[in-house]
Amino acid sequence: MGGTVADGVARGAAAQGRPWRNWAGNITFAAGELHRPDSSDALRALVAGSGRVRVLGSGHSFNTIAEPGADGVLLSLDALPAEAEVDTAARTVRVGGGVRYAELARRVHAHGLALPNMASLPHISVAGSVATGTHGSGVRNGSLASAVREVEIVTADGSTVVLARGDRRFGGAVTSLGALGVVTALTLDLEPAYEVEQHVFTELPLDGLDFESVAGAAYSVSLFTDWGAPGFRQVWLKRRTDQPLAGFPWAAPATEALHPVPGMPAVHCTEQSGVPGPWHERLPHFRAEFTPSSGEELQSEYLLPRSAADGMLYAIDGIRESVARVLQTCEVRTVAADEQWLSPAFGRDTVAVHFTWVADPAAVLPVVREVEAVLEPFSPRPHWGKVFGIPAAEVRGRYPRIAEFAALVRELDPAGKFTNAFVRDVLGS
Repeated sequence: MGGTVADGVARGAAAQGRPWRNWAGNITFAAGELHRPDSSDALRALVAGSGRVRVLGSGHSFNTIAEPGADGVLLSLDALPAEAEVDTAARTVRVGGGVRYAELARRVHAHGLALPNMASLPHISVAGSVATGTHGSGVRNGSLASAVREVEIVTADGSTVVLARGDRRFGGAVTSLGALGVVTALTLDLEPAYEVEQHVFTELPLDGLDFESVAGAAYSVSLFTDWGAPGFRQVWLKRRTDQPLAGFPWAAPATEALHPVPGMPAVHCTEQSGVPGPWHERLPHFRAEFTPSSGEELQSEYLLPRSAADGMLYAIDGIRESVARVLQTCEVRTVAADEQWLSPAFGRDTVAVHFTWVADPAAVLPVVREVEAVLEPFSPRPHWGKVFGIPAAEVRGRYPRIAEFAALVRELDPAGKFTNAFVRDVLGS
């Protein structure tokens, strides 16, 4: 996996037709055609009649996880009906596989309900986010997959399998890397709608940092730095207005709206300065009405035991000159432990360190390897959709239920229709 994932950043050619790329443009898929079925019948027929299938999602991944190969089918669900069926009595929503968080959030909020958390970017697909272990922030908030109570999957012969909480297989069904089939719908838990206010602070020093207190100072907390100096340039606190307002004595309040990348205008960021607003307009860092067409960046992320937060931060600080040369911004967040077998937060309360790099693979990849070397003592689990180079055997060893997941793949997809080189590396096959 180490070489495969990293090398895929700079390689790839379209087999025929137009070249299909991911959101960042660093991956060009070998499959020459992107299929967009517009009905469930068309989707099932396409899956049943194809030799190998991978789903692109919103394309917001930075490695070859979605690559089906030149002889495979690259599939998008964005032409399917954008279903979002809210059950107000049960406090659930059934959402189609192609729906993105921004659209889902608006529909849920219209019914006076809310998701427990969101990622920093609301433009990513729900199914793709939970399949790769994507998360928001908060010491008591699990990954986005934690809200899923049921998943509907079109399997290799075009039939549908529904796996719900209580099924022995459910722990492998949501954060599944697309290896079980095409996720056509998810049912999520909801809660009553709430408001959030966002406060930003600046210049939080690393020396003497009480990480647990800082991370627990609000419902959702993000720390940003460019590693140009020790400590954090910004701290974003997202406080639910139905929860107490805690003091933040460790840094000074910002005097203007800020963007996580130093020097960038904050116009596309969600409202700051403590102005309360609906949950879905504050939990993400960026406004839903701002839709990025492409990203001039690469991304990496590593999730470690939360108890390793201090050691992790000082380890990166020790190589910060190398990191800073190719970095746009670095974000540190927390994630509560969850029960998805392949979730990077499986079984352990987690601290996540995310790197937004410049769009220069040749310059970035040596630094990625340097970061991974200093984090190795803390058993980091890489985000499945980002750039990383940790060898496959080491990654597998950090997931105690990987054998059960491999057995589930064999059960639902015995011929390997939904596997690719990336998944085979994960499974060791």
